[in-house]
Amino acid sequence: MKHERLRRKVIATARRMNQLGINQGTSGNVGVRVGGGLLVTPSGADYDGLKPGDIVLMDFEGEWSAENPARRPSSEWRIHRDVLRERDDLGAVVHSHPTYATALACQGKGIPAFHYMVAIAGGDSIRCSKYKTFGTEELSVEVLKALRNRKACLLANHGMVAAGADLDEALKIAVEVETLARQFWHVLQLGKPKLLSKTEMNRVREKFAAGYGYGSGPDDAADEAAAGEAP
Repeated sequence: MKHERLRRKVIATARRMNQLGINQGTSGNVGVRVGGGLLVTPSGADYDGLKPGDIVLMDFEGEWSAENPARRPSSEWRIHRDVLRERDDLGAVVHSHPTYATALACQGKGIPAFHYMVAIAGGDSIRCSKYKTFGTEELSVEVLKALRNRKACLLANHGMVAAGADLDEALKIAVEVETLARQFWHVLQLGKPKLLSKTEMNRVREKFAAGYGYGSGPDDAADEAAAGEAP
């Protein structure tokens, strides 16, 4: 079977999302780049019962095939396809509905620079995309905007997307974003958050890029308006 090792890694990542508490049941999905396209989890599947042949192979035009003819790609395949097609720096995407990130997203809130670890997503905030119906091209467009110079974003009234060079990094960032969302939720109970300056967040990103392990994106002050969201 083509890409069997990577198919098993996709399954392991999907199961790990549930084990880590950043996803529940059959919600959420996982995608990873392969030559000329991507592998993505199937729609409505119980992750514990997945086999390598259930993982769907897609090209960047949206054509797909599966060893198991009963399987179709995740309803959010466009997010995975479009992020990996447009972002050469990214190799994997995870989408999930974690409790705290989703709670913030349901209020249309992103995560500002209340804590230096916000920089793991590549900037001085984690944006929240505009709401669009799940599984649509319109949603994918908004996700791409929110991910500009970022590796993670929230999806209004929906959940979270995290991406990385590989599946391990994408999952690591997803876990950290949910941790930040939980912390930020508690901070909001205490009053107005005290935010770190852009200068300090740039310094943190430089330290990350120098060896912390998360990397960094370019300075993107001009992209906030283009992304259409302020945390």
